[in-house]
Amino acid sequence: MTEKINLAEKFASFDELWVPKVVAELNGQYLKAAKFQGEYVWHSHANEDELFLVTKGSMRIRLRDGVVELQEGEFFVVPRGVEHKPEADEVVECLLFEPAETRNTGDVDHAYTIEARDLERI
Repeated sequence: MTEKINLAEKFASFDELWVPKVVAELNGQYLKAAKFQGEYVWHSHANEDELFLVTKGSMRIRLRDGVVELQEGEFFVVPRGVEHKPEADEVVECLLFEPAETRNTGDVDHAYTIEARDLERI
C-alpha cells in the first residue's frame, strides 16, 4: 500500500533520544527519524555512507579533523569509514538515510547500539 507520510506526526509519536525509527524503505535504504540531544558515541561505518538531514533544531557532527554545524533544512553526508560523533545542545529532529543493514553505532558496541533488524517501524 502506498500512502503519504507526515513527518511532524512521525516525530510526535516518540520521545526517545538516540533511538532511530524507520519511517520508510526504498531501494535497500532506510529513512529513519531520530531525536538527538547531548553527545553520541564516536563511531564509523566501514561500508556505508550516512546522511543526516536536520528537520528541526540544530546539531553538530564532530569529525576527527573538524566540526560540521547543521541547521534546519541542512544535511551532511558522512562518508563510509569516517569516524564521527553527533551532538546537539537541545532536542533536534533529524532524518537519517542509510542502507537498511546499517548498525546505528557502526563498529562500536555501546548502550546506544540497536541492530538494524531490531529497529522499530513507525
